[in-house]
Amino acid sequence: MFKNKIIRWSTFAMILAILAYFFIENFSGQNENEDDIAITNPTKYAEKINNERSAKDEQFKSSEDSPVLDTAEFHGLHYFKVNPEYRVRATISPYTGEDKELLIKYTDGTTTKYERYGYAHFEINKKPQKLLLLKHENVISVLFRDETSGQETYGGGRYLDYNANEIKNNTMILDFNKAYNPYCAYQPSYACPVPPAENKLLIPIFAGEQIEEANH
Repeated sequence: MFKNKIIRWSTFAMILAILAYFFIENFSGQNENEDDIAITNPTKYAEKINNERSAKDEQFKSSEDSPVLDTAEFHGLHYFKVNPEYRVRATISPYTGEDKELLIKYTDGTTTKYERYGYAHFEINKKPQKLLLLKHENVISVLFRDETSGQETYGGGRYLDYNANEIKNNTMILDFNKAYNPYCAYQPSYACPVPPAENKLLIPIFAGEQIEEANH
């Protein structure tokens, strides 16, 4: 089994973000705060997200590391339409318990040690929500399920990844438009971390990556 290394796609995404930042800073003539772009310029924000999605499609189609079995028939991933309302500011309450170490089960029955980093508190449609943040290999991971799981989205849950330095003054931006499927959603030979039971949101998150079946 191949372990689904969360950092694999997140590293690629970070490189894209750096390149995009360089382009905006040097060629656009504007200096918008990234935290506020979804509000101040939703058109540019949607364009940015869609460009990242196109880049991921290209990676999946041409990379030797692609989880897609038949790249010749691959025509792109499926997503909900970009919606700025699913980009939210969260307040982080650090985890203070002595049991910080948490064994996360993988889909192949193995486990990997993660650290309980803290809880992200935020609102979706004015309803308070909470998700456990996990730290592994210097990546802050949000492994979650919601009311779309197993219907419009992958039943095993979706992920968000962040660098630890993106959390400032116990706040961070959670962008569910970037929620993505693990590699085992495309190929069962990969072993992927299973979201902890407490990270089941009792609302639908109509943002991020879908499954192909939801578009037929």
